[in-house]
Amino acid sequence: MARPESLRIVHLDTFLAVYHRSSGITHLITAPAPEIMATLGEAGMTFAALSDRLAADYELGDLDDAALAARLDELVAAGLVSIA
Repeated sequence: MARPESLRIVHLDTFLAVYHRSSGITHLITAPAPEIMATLGEAGMTFAALSDRLAADYELGDLDDAALAARLDELVAAGLVSIA
């Protein structure tokens, strides 16, 4: 996830408003993006570890890796998550 000090996050009902300070853009995101960002945390993790953790934490027996990869790609494109 982007460094916490680079983000301002506000909960708005079912949405999460994420202001990305370095780009000056506010993103409105909904599930599963906030859950993915929270699970990744500041330290991050491998794709397999993220998939396993999300499946366990949210009781997702049939987590679709392609859908998760697509959501991660969207978060990377928005600058909210980085791939190292």
